[in-house]
Amino acid sequence: MARIMIVGGGCRGRELAARMVADGHAVRIVTRTEAGRAAIEQSGAECWIGTPDRLATLRGALDSVTILCWALGSALGDPAELAALHSTRLEFFLTQAIDTTVRGFLYEARGTSTPAEQLASGEQIVRTLTERNSIPAAYLRADPQDRGVWVDEAAGAVNALLTRG
Repeated sequence: MARIMIVGGGCRGRELAARMVADGHAVRIVTRTEAGRAAIEQSGAECWIGTPDRLATLRGALDSVTILCWALGSALGDPAELAALHSTRLEFFLTQAIDTTVRGFLYEARGTSTPAEQLASGEQIVRTLTERNSIPAAYLRADPQDRGVWVDEAAGAVNALLTRG
């Protein structure tokens, strides 16, 4: 059994969590407020209150995590803050994850609210850091509007990372 952490616990993240729990894995979903707790716990996942806007709130969430999923391609909010999620915050958080139990990283490289160039920049950050530190990475390019396909591809990517990590 692996522990999977999903940063981005909207509908798709919860469906991915339910799939991973059904496969026998422990899942931790990060959400910004208590408002999402019931839906997260209903998926079978553990709820962690934190935000990628304040990375210190996520450090403890990495405890015993094997696969880290940065599923923020469709995050909503201030454009400058969203840009940071795929640049400075992503880079800092991934750097912090290097000396932990994380052995694989899934980056959502397609979204509904984040400009494609920001996602491409985020993908390059992930590629650079994971290659430098020998951490397997996968890039989720499924259309977020097609939830079934998105969940299937995300679950497949997580399972592939588990066999490589």
